[in-house]
Amino acid sequence: MNSKEFIARRIAKELKDGDIVNLGIGLPTMVANYVPENINVTFQSENGFLGLGPAPEEGKEDKDLTNAGAQPVTMLNGGCFFDSSMSFSIIRGGHVDITVLGALQVDGKGNLANWMVPNKIIPGMGGAMDLVTGAKKVIIGTEHCTKKGAPKILKECIYPLTGANVVDVIVTELAYMTITDKGLVLEEIAPNVTVEEVISKTDAELIIAHNLKIMDIE
Repeated sequence: MNSKEFIARRIAKELKDGDIVNLGIGLPTMVANYVPENINVTFQSENGFLGLGPAPEEGKEDKDLTNAGAQPVTMLNGGCFFDSSMSFSIIRGGHVDITVLGALQVDGKGNLANWMVPNKIIPGMGGAMDLVTGAKKVIIGTEHCTKKGAPKILKECIYPLTGANVVDVIVTELAYMTITDKGLVLEEIAPNVTVEEVISKTDAELIIAHNLKIMDIE
């Protein structure tokens, strides 16, 4: 199992029956593959969908039916689609229970930077700024460090912020952490990972939970 699948499987366990869930592009879209069988959730996409289904079989893609990341999708029975004004009314109106997003940087105060790297050409900010403000719970799914080994979980974000004090949970291949009034709490660590390893790869200060657990993805 690769790190991204591990992260997606752990995040899927956060979903509750009846939730309206928005998945960001990239790693977060994988969460839909691991929703527990006894959980019924409705996936929303900011380009105007409620009731997204699984990825279509190869050769059965509909070029006019894609999510916000331009990936082919299917619709479940009862699903619907609508214009952007309605979609963002759902998001801004607080009707999304959980949004799962990736991160370039996230810090111990719950600040998130995931839309722009300075001096890089980007296509646009997308709907992340609305999602982190409108969703009831914000979960960040990201690999713990960059490809060059630099920590992504910092004392303070350096890149332009997507939102300030908006993150609730951070899930990586090493750890499950929550943002609290007291700081960033290490609640769970991955199997075969030590607390010392997590600390060494995290720039932000960590509070170690008294009942620290091993991450369960089953």
